[in-house]
Amino acid sequence: MDVEALERSIREAVEEACDLQALEAVRVRFLGRRGELTTMLRRVGEAPEADRPRLGREANRLKRLCADLVEARRAALLAEAPDPHYRAPVDGTLPALDGGPGRRHVLLSTMREMGEILRGMGYRLARGPEVELDYYNFQALNFPEEHPSRDLQDTFYVTDDVLLRTHTSPVQVRYMESHEPPLKIMCPGRVFRNEAIDPSHAAEFHQIEGLYVDVDVTMADLRNDILLFLRELFGPDTNIRFKPHFFPFTEPSVDVDMTCHVCRGSGCAVCGQTGWIEIMGAGMVHPNVFRAVGYDPERYTGFAFGIGVDRVAMIRHNIRDIRMFLLNDVRFLSQF
Repeated sequence: MDVEALERSIREAVEEACDLQALEAVRVRFLGRRGELTTMLRRVGEAPEADRPRLGREANRLKRLCADLVEARRAALLAEAPDPHYRAPVDGTLPALDGGPGRRHVLLSTMREMGEILRGMGYRLARGPEVELDYYNFQALNFPEEHPSRDLQDTFYVTDDVLLRTHTSPVQVRYMESHEPPLKIMCPGRVFRNEAIDPSHAAEFHQIEGLYVDVDVTMADLRNDILLFLRELFGPDTNIRFKPHFFPFTEPSVDVDMTCHVCRGSGCAVCGQTGWIEIMGAGMVHPNVFRAVGYDPERYTGFAFGIGVDRVAMIRHNIRDIRMFLLNDVRFLSQF
């Protein structure tokens, strides 16, 4: 076994490796499972007994030498490699690339427009946390303990007392706790419900709610504000109608229908030939909600309403699938 020749072969092969891939091939050639040094160590036992100690020492020395040379060469190659974060100087004579203008998301544009309408009607902006206490999301809004919306299958709970808000109504409670009537606020924001996701339902969507509290506020005031708001949003020929409904935090409560945006009330497939589509929920603030925030329900009355921003955007732009809003598909978003 020519040890000196093998050592020369190792040094030359490592030195000639011009990149990491070639260096790995050298390592496998000498140190791999079937490499030359590995085979040399295995055959020490076949040598004459007197030569075995010397051959074993030489084989181990070459093995360590090869490993050291490979690591040193690897460090040198890495040091010579170009910096991946390097940026060549910009050539100012080259023509500029048109990156295209940015634009607001269709939901943000819709929410801003709705907010501007309400601002013009005298509503002030109020905001609150998306991660909310059970007290503000349910208890202070007159939800009984056994109400189905408080179950796990409808609400995302963080702990027993902390959850992702299911509506923006908790903002109203927080605002009323720190402000005395009269007050007129709007509460836009993102809300969360444990929904089965399909073209018309999402686990994450957006609302704007309105609240007006003062002396002698009536259902007539509620109707006037909703009609004005929807006519600004959908056109001056929009009409509305109230249908009895139930919400724990309002009494009486109503569902609000508006003139179908497609047929303008004459009847079509979209509105089921009725001429009307449901657009929001509303009602007079329940006395128990006033008691929870320290208002005198014998002195003050008020109304509240809530409308889905995603639903308004779908109606106005004829979008059939609510999931499109969260896909971030530029082809879809660039249409608005």
